[in-house]
Amino acid sequence: MRSRLRVLLALCLCFLLALPSGLSEEEEGTFIQDPPAADGQVIPPLYETPDYVQWLLEVARAELGYQEERSGVTKYGTWSGDSTAEWCAEYLCWCVNQVDKLYGAKLLNQVFPNYTGTNVGRNWYLKQGRYIARQGVVPSWGAQWFRGETEAMRPNSYIPQPGDWMFFSTNALGDTNHVAMVEYCTRDEEGNITVHVLEGNNPSAVARNAYPLDHWSILGYGTVYDLADMVMRFGNEGEKVRFLQQQLVKAGLLSPQYTTGKYGALTTEAIQKFQKSQGLHVTGIADFTTQTTLNAYVQTLAASAP
Repeated sequence: MRSRLRVLLALCLCFLLALPSGLSEEEEGTFIQDPPAADGQVIPPLYETPDYVQWLLEVARAELGYQEERSGVTKYGTWSGDSTAEWCAEYLCWCVNQVDKLYGAKLLNQVFPNYTGTNVGRNWYLKQGRYIARQGVVPSWGAQWFRGETEAMRPNSYIPQPGDWMFFSTNALGDTNHVAMVEYCTRDEEGNITVHVLEGNNPSAVARNAYPLDHWSILGYGTVYDLADMVMRFGNEGEKVRFLQQQLVKAGLLSPQYTTGKYGALTTEAIQKFQKSQGLHVTGIADFTTQTTLNAYVQTLAASAP
């Protein structure tokens, strides 16, 4: 009887030793619904996370652990047309395309960009009016402010939301050379905020990573929602400019055919006329004061219309 018990115990021990060594689902490359936050408390999203963002995060998580081939070939690069590309953006765009196919969504090139080149993704978000610079100032545009706020945005004041795309720059010119997607953020006992991301090409696999909110390499965020306005000037282009032009049309300072989304000479002249009429500093640049004054002026006109 005792010998049989010893045999049984030996078999149990062998079974336990044969079990997996404790690798997490993340390390095995499988999907984790609610990843643990080891460095602090998860910060609840300030805005509702749309279903399509949840779908995108699910698809992106399911790719954790994917490795590029020794030759540098990836399925993401192959899908985008360059099998050996540096594939951080290709990974995210591929995931968006998968969501479109799985759920019948139309996100690629509509809600999220489809791109491969330097600065292209950031500039796409800028044109959509959904970009926030970490330092609160967009080069070639100007200072930003949160919508509804009366002061300029402070550096590192935006806490990114799930589904935002985080752009990085490690060169003096400020060109984007890496991108990742925000999964969630945490805050530790000292109040330090960490951004947790899903990223490809890290350095040769899909992996989770984490960055301090104020990390020097973070350039800014392509956001899920339109959360901030910014200074606009000659040469700028995008939906923010188009809205400004529409306000100028309502104010009787611009003809409707010139709501092109491009800040050119006619838009500059219209802004100058408005600034002069309101006793503002005449620059032709749509700064915070000019934009808020124009919006209030248009509201007054609408309220007094018969």
